[in-house]
Amino acid sequence: MSIVKVNGINIYYEIHGKGEPLVLISGYGSNSASWFHEVPVFSKQYRVITFDNRGTGRSDKSDVPYTAKMMADDVAGLLATIGVDAAHIYGVSMGGGIAQEFALNYPEKVISLILGCTNCGGTHAIPGDPAVVSKLVSMGGTGMTEESVRALMTAVYTEEVIKNNSELIEELIKRRLEYPTPIHTYIREAQASAGFDVYDRLPQIKAPTLIINGTEDKIVPVENARIIASRIPNAELAIIEKAGHVYNFGMGDKPDKVVLDFLRRHHRTTM
Repeated sequence: MSIVKVNGINIYYEIHGKGEPLVLISGYGSNSASWFHEVPVFSKQYRVITFDNRGTGRSDKSDVPYTAKMMADDVAGLLATIGVDAAHIYGVSMGGGIAQEFALNYPEKVISLILGCTNCGGTHAIPGDPAVVSKLVSMGGTGMTEESVRALMTAVYTEEVIKNNSELIEELIKRRLEYPTPIHTYIREAQASAGFDVYDRLPQIKAPTLIINGTEDKIVPVENARIIASRIPNAELAIIEKAGHVYNFGMGDKPDKVVLDFLRRHHRTTM
C-alpha cells in the first residue's frame, strides 16, 4: 500500500502476489477496492497491481478536465515509477477504455490486453438502457451516498446475483463508501467517456486481446464486445451467459477462469 507522484498527482496503489505483472483498471467512479474479490484469485499466480484512478479512492482528486488518454498516461507513469516495464492490462467498463488507450499509446508495455464490459466510444458504441444508465450517471449529481450506491447495485448486477450474494454485496457497498468518489470526479469521468473514441485505431492493437461481456449487461450491451473483437486482429471473445454489467462477480468462478486461461496462454516468454 503506497502512494507515488505520477503526472503531477499522487496515485495510490497496491501490489499483491508474485509473477508476471497484472494491472487491474477500475471503471466509472470506482477505485481499487472494486477488485477485492479478484485480487486473492489472481495474486496466487501473478503480481497484481491495483490503483485508484485519479479523482477516486486515496489518489488526488483535482478538478480538471480528464481524458481516457490522460488516465492511460497515469498508468504508464505508475508502472515506470515502480519499475515495471510491461504488464498484462485488464480494464473494465471505463477502465476498459483506459486500457484501450494504454495499448494504443504504449504497445511495448502490454504483454496482453483484457477488456471487460466496455466499448470503443464514439458513434460506433452501442448505448445502454437509458433507465439503467441513469442510475450510474446520477452520481454525478448526487455524489456517492449509501442510497445511490445501493441503486447502482441494481444497475450493474442482475436480480439473481443480488439475491444470491447478499453478504458480498453489502461488503462491496461498504468498501465503495469507505473512500467516496466526489461529484466533480463523476462529472470529469463522464466527460472523458463522452470524448472517448478509438474505433478507427483499434486495428493498431497487436497485443493478444481478450474481450469479455455479460449477456444481460444493460449499461454496455454485449454488442459492444463484438464490435471491439471485430476490430482488433486475432482478438478472442468470451460471453458470460446471464451476467450483468459486472460479469466477474456472483457468476461463480467461470469469469476468472476465462481470464486465467487467457493469461496462461500469453505469458511474456511465449510472445
